[in-house]
Amino acid sequence: MTDTVEPTTAPAGPGDDRGANEKAGEKAPEKERRGRFSLPQWWHKDHPVFGPLAGFYTGMLFVIVVPGLYGTLLKSVVGYQRTEELFPFVALTLLVPIGLLVPRRTRRFGRYMLFGCLATAVVVIGVAAVVLYLLITRDS
Repeated sequence: MTDTVEPTTAPAGPGDDRGANEKAGEKAPEKERRGRFSLPQWWHKDHPVFGPLAGFYTGMLFVIVVPGLYGTLLKSVVGYQRTEELFPFVALTLLVPIGLLVPRRTRRFGRYMLFGCLATAVVVIGVAAVVLYLLITRDS
């Protein structure tokens, strides 16, 4: 004589974040439940906002951090003169966001990463041009 006892759960309260099917008395599928909170439907898919934002800010950081880090490491390894000769090769790092455009799975992230790179470059060059213009006109 084997009796199986169903686990009892407390009734859903105001702070309980369970799915609607569990509140109605049905149990949610086990792979959708994690502890006492249920996961959103988009959890294992791409979120419509997270991908573009992550790509854009990755592109911003990529344009700012990679050339500085490349120059610093190169200067510490080969010296200042040789670093000036090799620094233009940092442009090859733009192959990373371009390479992300090829596979279908990373294409959206790559587009926004490239957009972040280009937008950051335009802003930096635009601000530098305005500052240079102001410095030259005030000097005269």
